[in-house]
Amino acid sequence: MQPAPTTPSVSSSGSSKVVAGPTVDTEKGPVRVEVTFDGDTIASVRMLQQPNHPQTTAAVPKLIEETLQAQSADIDTVSGATITSDGYKESLQAAIDAKGT
Repeated sequence: MQPAPTTPSVSSSGSSKVVAGPTVDTEKGPVRVEVTFDGDTIASVRMLQQPNHPQTTAAVPKLIEETLQAQSADIDTVSGATITSDGYKESLQAAIDAKGT
């Protein structure tokens, strides 16, 4: 049984809002993202936690690039990094959902 994920945290300054998604425990290790919103636009995403694995390291820029293009968590899984991609999307979606609260 996996431990419950941490809850998202939200901080604001001006029109920007920074939301840290929950930590998602995966088979490869924890995944947690931080999303900076400029109004309703996803301005940037960064990984706060990620598995220490070469495929994960290679996948992160692709996941972030797709997120910025899609402006949502509805992105493709990166081949070879399925577990990390799924954890990323889960943490990202929770951050997007928490932004509105």
